Amino acid sequence: MASSKIRCGVAGVGSLGQHHARIYAGMPGAELAGIFETSDARAAEICGKFNCRRFGSIEELGEACDAVSVVVPTDRHAEVALPLLARNTHLLIEKPLCASLEEAERVLAAAQANGCLVQVGHIEHFNPVMSFLEKQIDEPRYITAERLAPYQPRGTEVGVVLDLMIHDIGIVLALVKSPIAKIDSVGVTVLSKSEDIANARIQFENGCVANLSASRMSTKKAREIRIFQSDAYLSLDFMNQAGHLVKKSDIIAYGLKMKVGLVKAGDLSAIPVKEIPIEKGEPLALELAHFVDSVAKAKQPKVGAALGKSALEVAITITEQIRAAQK
Repeated sequence: MASSKIRCGVAGVGSLGQHHARIYAGMPGAELAGIFETSDARAAEICGKFNCRRFGSIEELGEACDAVSVVVPTDRHAEVALPLLARNTHLLIEKPLCASLEEAERVLAAAQANGCLVQVGHIEHFNPVMSFLEKQIDEPRYITAERLAPYQPRGTEVGVVLDLMIHDIGIVLALVKSPIAKIDSVGVTVLSKSEDIANARIQFENGCVANLSASRMSTKKAREIRIFQSDAYLSLDFMNQAGHLVKKSDIIAYGLKMKVGLVKAGDLSAIPVKEIPIEKGEPLALELAHFVDSVAKAKQPKVGAALGKSALEVAITITEQIRAAQK
C-alpha cells in the first residue's frame, strides 16, 4: 500500500466536508475515490468540481476506499463510522469522536476488531501554533483559553462544549499530561437546546489549573490561549497563527540593565517581549496529510482514539455539570 496512492473518501460534504474533498483531490499521495452525500445538489456540485464518484451508500463508499473522513453531524458519527469499519476502512472522524461515551466505545471496539486506524479531527493539534507550544511548554502551571464564535445553526446538535470547547480540552490534555483532580463548570443556554456559553476550571493532579471559556454567541471570532510556567509566559492566537513569548531569563537581564542604567526605570518598551516566528500553514491540509501518511505506513496517528476519547470524557463531564445546575 505504501507505494500506491491511498484511496480516500468523504462522508458528508457540507461546509467542512467539502474542504476534505478538495484537499484529498489535490494531495500527491491520495486519490479522491468518491463521496457519500444525502443532498443531490451538493453531491453533484462536489463531484463535478473534483471529478469524483458519488456512492449510493456508506457501505459502497467503504468498499471502494482505504480511508474515509467522517464529516457528518456529531450525533451521526457512530451510525456512519460502524459500517465503514466493518469494511476495514481507516477513519478520520471529525471532533468530537461521538456524541456519547457509549457510542465512542462501540466505534473504538469496532476499529480494534477490524484492525483500523481512527484519527480524531482535533485540528488545532496540526496548527503550527501547537507545534510551537509542544516545543516550548514542559511544565505549565496555569492556562487560560478562550474560543468565541458567532451563532449559527450548524453544530447545534451538541452544546458549545462539544462543539467548540473540546478543541481546547484536547490541547490542554496534550500539554499538561497529568490526571485530572477536579472539574468545576458553569454554562448558559441562550438560543439552542443546550449550552451556548460555557466556562470550565480544570484542576490537574500535578497542580496545574486550566480555565477554559467558549461561546457561540459572540460578535467576533477568537481562538486564543495563554500559558504560564515557571520560566515563561506565552500568549498565542490559533486563528491568526501568531503570538508572543516572555522568558524569565530575559526579564532578569532587563532588570540588570535597568540597575546599571542601560534602560530607564519604567521603560516598558524595553521589556523583552518576543514575537513568535510561526510558519503559517493550513491546519486541515496538515491534518489530512498526516492521516494519509499514517494509513500508508500503518502507524498510529498523532491524535488517535485515546486522546479523542479522553477529550470526549472531559467534555461530557463538563456538559453534565452544566445541565445538572440548570435543573
